[in-house]
Amino acid sequence: AVVSFGLGKMSDLLLPTLSRKCDVDCIIRDTLDKVLVLRFGRSADPLCLHFDEILSKTSREVSKFATIALVDVDSEEIQVYIKYFDITLIPSTVFFFNAHHMKMDSGLYLEGR
Repeated sequence: AVVSFGLGKMSDLLLPTLSRKCDVDCIIRDTLDKVLVLRFGRSADPLCLHFDEILSKTSREVSKFATIALVDVDSEEIQVYIKYFDITLIPSTVFFFNAHHMKMDSGLYLEGR
């Protein structure tokens, strides 16, 4: 499945939507020498749709060094990833490089630590 946005051009980019564990496994394993960006979320969630539109608009510019895919958090098969990556916020973004999870801290820096 793919997500298309009304960006108004025939060149609108379609982002793949993954809802099976084997599809997520394959894209993680097969994306080499590029950053893999997986957006975990729901296609009916307004915040996810807004984020998906941003990802879709930028996917062409980053295509030489990144691959972007959407992951359906409501799929039963995907729950193993929800637990493994401790996804509690929707949408969430998980990054990989050469099949290795890239842990990123985007929290606030606490002064006086």
